[in-house]
Parts: sequence; structure tokens; C-alpha cells
Amino acid sequence: MQVFNVQGMSCGHCVKAITQALQARDPAASVRVDLAAKEVGVESALTADEVIAAISEEGYEVKVA
Repeated sequence: MQVFNVQGMSCGHCVKAITQALQARDPAASVRVDLAAKEVGVESALTADEVIAAISEEGYEVKVA
């Protein structure tokens, strides 16, 4: 599982937006969001750069944790 630090997440809508953005690129992706820790865990065939791009396009600041 790849883990990313994501700034700007604050609610269920954020979780849904990030999850949908990643699953649009890889429907089999498993996404775990921890709002309190500001972390997103992704189990997917996507590369780290592809995950960062998908989350960034939703308007969040992302870096590898």
C-alpha cells in the first residue's frame, strides 16, 4: 500500500472525491482515507505519480508520506 499525505481534506465529500478520482483511473483500487492523520492509503496498479496527479486534480496538495 502506498501512503500519501494530503492537505485540505476535511469531510466526507473530500473522501468521496478522492476515492472516485482514483477509482476512475483504476476501478480495482482500494482507497483508505484517514482525515485526522491527513493520509490516503492506496492499493492500486497506479504509480505514485499517477495517484498524486489524480488527487491533485481534485484540488488537494499531495506528497508521499
